[in-house]
Amino acid sequence: MSIDKRLYQIALTQIKGVGDITARNLLQQIGDEEEIFKMGRKSLVNKGVFPRVADEIANPDVLKRAEKELEFIEENGISTYFISEKNYPNRLRECSDAPILLYFKGTCDFNQEKVISIVGTRQSTPYGNGFCYSFLETIASAIPEALIISGLAYGIDIQAHRAALQHSLKTIGVLAHGLDIVYPSAHRQTAIEMQQSGGLLTEFPSKTEPDRFNFVRRNRIVAGMADAVIVVESDEKGGSLITAEIANSYCKDVFAIPGKMTDRYSRGCNKLIASHKADLFQSTEYFLQQMGWDNQTVAKKKAPKQQDLFLVLTSDEQRIVDSLKEQDSIHIDQLSRCLSIPAYQLFTTLLELEMKGVIKNMPGNLYSIS
Repeated sequence: MSIDKRLYQIALTQIKGVGDITARNLLQQIGDEEEIFKMGRKSLVNKGVFPRVADEIANPDVLKRAEKELEFIEENGISTYFISEKNYPNRLRECSDAPILLYFKGTCDFNQEKVISIVGTRQSTPYGNGFCYSFLETIASAIPEALIISGLAYGIDIQAHRAALQHSLKTIGVLAHGLDIVYPSAHRQTAIEMQQSGGLLTEFPSKTEPDRFNFVRRNRIVAGMADAVIVVESDEKGGSLITAEIANSYCKDVFAIPGKMTDRYSRGCNKLIASHKADLFQSTEYFLQQMGWDNQTVAKKKAPKQQDLFLVLTSDEQRIVDSLKEQDSIHIDQLSRCLSIPAYQLFTTLLELEMKGVIKNMPGNLYSIS
């Protein structure tokens, strides 16, 4: 990508009062990030951009800030991923509030076939820590290509990253600040090791402090990039429960590790399970089966079935059926990517097809021809 293109992509995130959703609307209205800054205030307003927003776009300080950030990322070997580019995380792109631009330091393919996010309390116990190591040991054996995502925080996050590294799994830490710092600083060495087998990812430019609100924003990336989110330990309130809520809104699979009702950091997990906001994590084998990642499910082959010759399908329904005919089963996220339809919009059509007896919904948000 040319330097100029990156400059305008960064600048799009530097406009005061313009968030990710507004930025995406601007791209849809104008069509190109460079054109947004070159067409002039009057032309922007004529295109339907609010005058206040057009004034902010025309502010020369926007491009100046972008130039400084571009210098920083070039000096520090940081890569950028813009939402319209192929290398942007596919799963995250489907989320309506996905960041327009991501900064990354490391080496990793975001679009691995199987991605797991692990979250939990900062006051983790031996129970939660032990789960991280035993779970990822089994995952490394069963699906060594799996990508593990967490937030580099104290407690469960750092345990998940370290366990992934120990078992030679790639792992990404999603940060709530810029890449000019590591927070907490106690995790600096682990962060360095992760850059050789995964890396550090953020939507925030340099000089962004790890403010409280940024951690909430960070959680949507942790949820959006994964196929499944596992909550290991949590009190009745906390960032992990927010991540689980976001994951549910994105139609992700959510699992929670159960614990004793007297254990403080099992209360949140037990609550998720009781309220049907998370599946009960019974074992790693159960998890793999629910996700359709176990060898038996992967190896299973089904003979094609004759569909009702007189069944009338809409165009969207037919596209779904055609996609499902090409393989035994498909996860809703993969189907969403294939059809370029957000997962939340697919659910209604999938339900209609289920009611018609054309397809069936299997555990782990997998779908197949009936």
